[in-house]
Amino acid sequence: MKSLKEFRPLIKLIKEEKFKLIFASMLIFISGISEIFVGYLNGAAVEAITNLELKTAVTYLVIYLVISLTLGGIILHIANSILYKIESSLTRKLGFFTYKKALDLPAVAFEQKSSGEIINRITNDADSLSFAFGRLLNVVSSLIGSLIIIVYIFSNSWIIGLELSFFILLLFLILKKYNPLLKNIHKERKREQDKFTSLVTESIRGIREIKTLGIKGELINDIKCIIRCIYDKSSKEIDIQKEFNIYTRTLKSFMEVGVFITCIILIYHAQITLTFFIAMTYYIYRYLWLIEDINDLTQTYQKLVVSIGRVNEILENKLYEDESFGKVELKKVKGIIEFKNVTFSYPNEDVTLRNFNLKIEPNKKIAIVGKSGQGKSTLFNLMTRIFDPCQGEILLDGINIKDLTEEQLRLHISVIRQDPFIFNRTIRENFKLINAKISLKKIREYTRLAYLDDYIMTLPKKYDTLIGEGGVNLSGGQKQRLSVARTLSKKSQVILFDEATSALDNSSQEYVKKAIDNLVKDHTVVIVAHRLSTIVDADIIYVVDEGKIVASGKHDELLKTSKIYQTLYQTESLNS
Repeated sequence: MKSLKEFRPLIKLIKEEKFKLIFASMLIFISGISEIFVGYLNGAAVEAITNLELKTAVTYLVIYLVISLTLGGIILHIANSILYKIESSLTRKLGFFTYKKALDLPAVAFEQKSSGEIINRITNDADSLSFAFGRLLNVVSSLIGSLIIIVYIFSNSWIIGLELSFFILLLFLILKKYNPLLKNIHKERKREQDKFTSLVTESIRGIREIKTLGIKGELINDIKCIIRCIYDKSSKEIDIQKEFNIYTRTLKSFMEVGVFITCIILIYHAQITLTFFIAMTYYIYRYLWLIEDINDLTQTYQKLVVSIGRVNEILENKLYEDESFGKVELKKVKGIIEFKNVTFSYPNEDVTLRNFNLKIEPNKKIAIVGKSGQGKSTLFNLMTRIFDPCQGEILLDGINIKDLTEEQLRLHISVIRQDPFIFNRTIRENFKLINAKISLKKIREYTRLAYLDDYIMTLPKKYDTLIGEGGVNLSGGQKQRLSVARTLSKKSQVILFDEATSALDNSSQEYVKKAIDNLVKDHTVVIVAHRLSTIVDADIIYVVDEGKIVASGKHDELLKTSKIYQTLYQTESLNS
């Protein structure tokens, strides 16, 4: 019953196709009934021939041909076509909903799960349901026909009916023993496959670092170990399948010989007709084929159960709850940000912020500085609700940001990070992700504000230039300025710069600094900075230490009043 519960997402989707499924099931039922007639007509034709009734035999064979072509052929083909379309639709929807649900997961999910594992669940696991579900439909259709046939067999001979039931029971016991073994080993192999996908993804994305760090050999050794482990798990799975196949083949042989011997004995005692015996030679192979199908399905079904279970952990929030948002919408945003008694700690870590209080006014250049690991970037993670505070609240214009709709929160607060993510699309398409209707004229307005338009216009394809994965075709400064321009197209009132210039050269830093200065008069601009040279002209600088504000003021004031700020500034000067 537990495994059946795993199929709830599929069942929900099946309900949308229920009329097609009912119609296809009716066709399969009709086709299943035809199996009785096919076996019977074969037997009747043979018995007619033995009685030298040639005309009768030919009549039976013609009827057999008509039924076989219509009920067993055309109708079954129509039913299977409908079922495969349903299967394709279910798989497509399941993949879409898994992807959509993954985007709703909280940030902690992506910290605790590798990218390879999440990618596999969205792609491989959802896609593998297609093949497994198709096999399942085939066996179900065969099973329906076989159930109808066994009713017919019992009506002719309860002895043969019981004998067949006995062999089916033995098959069930074999399945009960081997199903858990196959499921567990497949689950273990999936885990190793997640590691493989994750390492491959990291290697492709970080190929430049791999080459410059000279760690190609170490990663090759890691991938060898993972592949060896996958091979070992696969070999063990094959061994279990071989053992399972030996038992089912032996069962098939005993079933075939046993039923035929019983039929011969019953004919000898005149308890069954020759027609029924000949029909049984057809029916028995029908059951042997069914056992073969069940044998294949058993292996496929366990993979299906594992895949649907992994997908369900995302679809049904078995590991993490979805992000939740409120219903409040702000018509006109001033951009006042306020932290009230905020306490926060990352999962399984010490407290990062404790009773933190801060009010940020708009139209000013606000900077937050401090030693590494003191909670500066955490403030941005909380403002954007990547994480939520354990206690206290964060307000935007007096409204708790938890009460805002997701659209409002994302619209009004934007963050530009040290290493911004640029999509592997053209420059124009990166802007169209923000606003599908944005014109090239508007895009150029924003890139001019970010001091990037002149460079883009020198490119052969200008704004239709493909950037490359992660913006690989742009320099660090160009990525930062493109990120600024892209953020401007959102028209967010609050713009957060998280170490936005720490990795840039002086020239690129100056461009980004100018872009920031252009924003101050119309936005709330908050900068987390390591390089104090970028924020010496800030209107207010807040010094954070051990999760609290320990000093605030302008650059010159802090040099006189804050030892921590003095140390940070002197350290940077010495490094310079």
